[in-house]
Amino acid sequence: MARLKDKYTQEVAPAMMARFKYTSTMQIPKVEKIVLNMGVGEVKDNPKAIESAAADMGLIAGQRPVITKAKKSVSAFKLREGMNIGCKVTLRGNRMYEFMDKLVSVALPRVRDFRGVNPDSFDGRGNYALGVKEQLIFPEIDYDKIDRIRGMDIIIVTTAPTDEEARELLRLLGMPFSK
Repeated sequence: MARLKDKYTQEVAPAMMARFKYTSTMQIPKVEKIVLNMGVGEVKDNPKAIESAAADMGLIAGQRPVITKAKKSVSAFKLREGMNIGCKVTLRGNRMYEFMDKLVSVALPRVRDFRGVNPDSFDGRGNYALGVKEQLIFPEIDYDKIDRIRGMDIIIVTTAPTDEEARELLRLLGMPFSK
């Protein structure tokens, strides 16, 4: 079992139950899924870029990403409907807990001048969005083998009904929020 999942069941869930006075254990918020998304804008000039981005994301997530396609044609961006424009991965279960543990304890501390993540990046429904400027913060990525530095979006979807409950859940799971 994942280390963070053990922490959730033994420490976080009882603390959330006491803090928010839930009447049932089913009311305790939990992390439902984590979605990683990487837009690859240079794909119109370099068609091979999507393959290297997908390979990097596959190493980071531990499962193969899905290639996303454009839904509409936009002439200003030289984009045609159906063109490959990015890749995404949805993590659930043990892989999700393993990734979150790696993100909190290894990757985020490797960011230069890191002072914590923004505590206001919640969407109003208990989901948290985080942007990463470079994929090099993850230990699986070898600096010499990447062709270009790319950023990615990390969305943590929780079952919490409010942002306050989701913020407390992520804080107890070890997310380093800035003051």
